[in-house]
Amino acid sequence: MASTKSGSDHVFGKRGLTPILLFCLCVGAAHAQERSIDLDGVTIRYTLRADPADGGALATARELARDLAAGDIKAASMLSNAPERRYEVLREYRDWVGPDEFKRVYAQYFSPRSRVVAEIGIEHHRLLVWRLDGSDHLAGQFYAEIGGRFLLDDVPGVERARLRRLLEAYREGKLGD
Repeated sequence: MASTKSGSDHVFGKRGLTPILLFCLCVGAAHAQERSIDLDGVTIRYTLRADPADGGALATARELARDLAAGDIKAASMLSNAPERRYEVLREYRDWVGPDEFKRVYAQYFSPRSRVVAEIGIEHHRLLVWRLDGSDHLAGQFYAEIGGRFLLDDVPGVERARLRRLLEAYREGKLGD
C-alpha cells in the first residue's frame, strides 16, 4: 500500500524542520566553521572542526593506528590512496627503528593523553591535527575522500600542499580556535 505522505513531509513535517533535526543541523554547522586565511599572498579557504566527530577521516585514523600499533604494515598500507608506496615507507621505517620501537611510536595514538585537536578540510581532503601523549608537538595526518571513504593521502597534490601550509599556520597559532 502506497503512502500518501511525501518523503519531505515525513522528514520536515508540515510546519518545516522538526525541532530535533533543526537542533542537530545547527550543532553540526557550528562545529565545522568555514574560514579563510591569507598566507604569503595566497588566500586559502578551509573548514575547521575543533572537535572532530567519529567517522570520516578520524575512523580511518583509528583503524590505521590500530594496524600500526600491532605492526601490521600490510593492513595499514591498504588504508592509503597509494598502498604500494605506503607499504615501502612503513617497511623502511620499521627496519630502521626495529619492530618494538615501531609499535611503540604508533601506540602513542591510543594513549589516553593523545587526542585530535582539530580537523581541517579543503574540499575532499582532511588534515587531522594530533597532540600526542600530552606533548606540545602537533602531528598532522593527511586524508583524502575517495569513493565515499577516507584514505591516508599519499599522493602529492594542491589540496595536500595547502593543508600542509595550514598545519604550519595552526602550529604557529595563526588559525585561532
